[in-house]
Amino acid sequence: MNWINLQTEEQLTELIEKSKEIPQVIFKHSTRCSVSSMAKNRLDKNEHTEGIDFYYLDLIKFRPLSNKIAQDFKIVHQSPQVIIIKDGLPVYNESHSGIIVEDILNNAF
Repeated sequence: MNWINLQTEEQLTELIEKSKEIPQVIFKHSTRCSVSSMAKNRLDKNEHTEGIDFYYLDLIKFRPLSNKIAQDFKIVHQSPQVIIIKDGLPVYNESHSGIIVEDILNNAF
């Protein structure tokens, strides 16, 4: 997986704009959670898919940014969590064992 580190509000704004061209996936990861690590490992085993950008957000280091995402998109914060943004809006979100690459790809296109 070719992760793009998501660390700033400016990147989030750019991500939202880019979602008008191609789907953007945010993976919210807690480095202190074994379930989150298992979800990340499942995602890491897959090759980067052309036509989608995958962002990695470390919840421990960037909790205010994670909170902003939850607030702006009106999605309850969970960890781990995947959110797909298309046309500036969240179109899919899933957490915990529900994070499955095939579901992400099916909902991104």
